[in-house]
Amino acid sequence: MSFQIPIGPQHPALKEPISLRMTVEGEVITGVDIRLGYNHRGLEKLAEDRNWTQNIYLVERICGICSHSHATCYVQGVEKLMELAPPKRGLYIRYLVSELERIHSHLLWLGVAGHEAGFDSFFMYVWRDREVVMDLLELITGNRVHYAINTLGGVRRDLDAGQIAKIRDGLVVLRKRSEYYFHIGANEPSFVARIAGVGYLSKEKAVALCAVGPTARASGWARDVRKEDPYAVYDEVDFDVATADSCDVLGRVVVRVKELLESYKICEQILDKLPPGDIAVKAPRKAKPGEVVSRYEAPRGENIHYIKSNGTDKPERLKVRAPTLGNYPATVEMLRKGFIADIPLIFAAIDPCICCAERSVTLIDAGSGEESVARMSDLRRRAIVRHENAPLKRNAVWPL
Repeated sequence: MSFQIPIGPQHPALKEPISLRMTVEGEVITGVDIRLGYNHRGLEKLAEDRNWTQNIYLVERICGICSHSHATCYVQGVEKLMELAPPKRGLYIRYLVSELERIHSHLLWLGVAGHEAGFDSFFMYVWRDREVVMDLLELITGNRVHYAINTLGGVRRDLDAGQIAKIRDGLVVLRKRSEYYFHIGANEPSFVARIAGVGYLSKEKAVALCAVGPTARASGWARDVRKEDPYAVYDEVDFDVATADSCDVLGRVVVRVKELLESYKICEQILDKLPPGDIAVKAPRKAKPGEVVSRYEAPRGENIHYIKSNGTDKPERLKVRAPTLGNYPATVEMLRKGFIADIPLIFAAIDPCICCAERSVTLIDAGSGEESVARMSDLRRRAIVRHENAPLKRNAVWPL
């Protein structure tokens, strides 16, 4: 007999609201339905009312853990629209912060993986090391969460010799500890036994479902925007795309630890090659009419920002495709045929950021107060009406 088990949108295991409906037969999951739309903040619409520079502050708050990823993806797209060429030193510093953020994100995830598997001593050790990289980020940017290092045309802060020396010292500590974690993650019997074979996703399914980031690479698919479509300084540094072929949660642990070691290598090369000169150039107030797609390899996978300019000082359209959204179809596949007890491990293995992925819209009737979820066809119809009725105020309340 089949039963449906709801998980969320409010649940002790969920840090953000999402609804998972599991159809189970006994302990085995036979069907999965992911329902979104509980955490929509309207950031893309808010961006249309702010100028190019103000939107750096806005998009950085799409996510707390990978705030620099969204800010950088946005900034490099706008720079392309404005035909800006940031100075080399500014680019090197920007992507040094990118790799330090990747280190922080992976360390955070490894701790969560240990916690979900009941390995809390591993969780405590890894989160202790998060403090090392967060101190380095604070040293460079002045902040531990939203780094605010980016500006159009470069970065806002330079590095001196003292800071570079402290960064090198921190990387030595982190590398030594990560090598130890790699040994634990791949060999500790109880930890490996708990995560091996859980959340299976074959390479064929990963490709068919367009998985991104460590989720795809743990299934043997070596896709990484930094390699397949190099941007900024990534064609000037040497690194390998970390992969695993076990296609399970164990593989996702192995991939992230390998990526930590590669990020240390990238950071060291950036510091070795850091050129002299300016860190930013002056940006124009307006961007030429046009549109651009900016791709960025965030810690969770490929991040995409679509930006359209109409020649003013504000974007006409900003659309964000976060990596978590790209991994949802693969998550459904990983959950099928799994056990109820494996749900937290499997879902956490994509390192989900719910607020990054939310794109639904709830409409509220101003008269009755009734709520309804808007379909894409309805939103498209309303957009057409809005543009056909130009004299209408921008913030007009549309009747249902």
